[in-house]
Amino acid sequence: MTEAAGWTEALLGPLREVASAVAGIAAADGGVASAPVLLLAAGSVIFMGVAGEAFFKRTGIPDVAFLMIFGVVLGPVLGVISHGAVIEIVPYFAAVALIIIMFDGGLNLDLRHVARSAHYAMLLALLSFAGSVAAVAAMAHYGLGWAALDSVLLGSIVGGSSSAIVFGLVKNIRVSEKTRSMLSLESAVTDILSTIVAFIMFQAVLTGEFSLAAVGETMGSAVAVGLALGLGVGIPWMYVTTKLGRAAHAYMLTLGMLFVLYFMANVFGESGALTALVFGLMLGNRHALSRAFRFKIRQVGADDPTHNQLAFLVRAFFFVFVGLLATFGRAEYIALGVVAAVAIYALRIGTVRVALGGRFPRLDSKVTRVMIPRGLAAAVLATFPLTLGLPNAEAYPQVVFFIILASVVITTAGLGAAKRIPPPEAVEGGFVREGKGDGP
Repeated sequence: MTEAAGWTEALLGPLREVASAVAGIAAADGGVASAPVLLLAAGSVIFMGVAGEAFFKRTGIPDVAFLMIFGVVLGPVLGVISHGAVIEIVPYFAAVALIIIMFDGGLNLDLRHVARSAHYAMLLALLSFAGSVAAVAAMAHYGLGWAALDSVLLGSIVGGSSSAIVFGLVKNIRVSEKTRSMLSLESAVTDILSTIVAFIMFQAVLTGEFSLAAVGETMGSAVAVGLALGLGVGIPWMYVTTKLGRAAHAYMLTLGMLFVLYFMANVFGESGALTALVFGLMLGNRHALSRAFRFKIRQVGADDPTHNQLAFLVRAFFFVFVGLLATFGRAEYIALGVVAAVAIYALRIGTVRVALGGRFPRLDSKVTRVMIPRGLAAAVLATFPLTLGLPNAEAYPQVVFFIILASVVITTAGLGAAKRIPPPEAVEGGFVREGKGDGP
């Protein structure tokens, strides 16, 4: 044995022993490791989240892919948490992650910028969603031989960019507020579209019938419920916070109200995503709205230290959780996932050109083109075919995971390349303009 081989064995040997021990503990505990091992894993996630955030701010390269891979190591590789155990906790973690991240996104949106970019966001969302669904459905139908409804179901599951990832990324990217609001709103809209259309397709696959009228009716009802609850509770809740003053648990009461709103949204047929977004939007724009309603309110927003810590914790565990959902099976599923992500990116380039033209800065256009990450919503929706007993049920989680991972890698690489675009000294705002557009 050479000296180099000896050093390699000395380094890898203990790691193999740790992996074997962890896998044994997990197996003995029915798929979930002991409390000390889980706490070690949780501590590692927090350390990686902090380090990844610092790495992102310094280099411009997102930490998303690293956290997802860490989740793969904890789950499929080491077996600290088995895939079956992850599937069992998906509904609970997904609900908490969804409302906290959507609420955080609303807090960071400025109503003035939302109004200025809403038409761009809606056009971009509709074109991107339709194109992604069509491309993925065509690949599943002709590449895997799936039935048309099954193929469209797969496309709808991964049709939208992840608001959880986009909200986290745009906070630290050097783009205009108009673009930041546009991308946040677009991802929120496509998340909601994916959820609504996917559940309609679940029913269609089970019954063998599909109705466009049902799509419009369900979507209209969900939007109405989300807006009614978000606005109907958000505006009065701003007044309630004035009576709380600087009470120690004021933020926790707001969080409690957010959980109640999620329950009410589900009762009335909305996923809770739009409700949480609008509720956060109301509180995030509290100062402007308080002037309109002529009352003073205390500070409850994205700069609240309690909220910042909670949002960070949920976001870090969210990405690791996506990695825990990974399953590895047939090679054609892996190939389809990677090729589908590349196709989504190619379509995104054309969609951005059509929707935005040359009216945005070069940096903003580049960031918009690569902002295609799929995330937890797609991962969660991919587990429903298993519980519903649909055809090809085992294939959905495998294909979707590789679409998520490949799309995140594309976004990460694209944002790294965008960082190299130099800001000109003479241009107001510090952005590179594309062509002769007027900019934002």
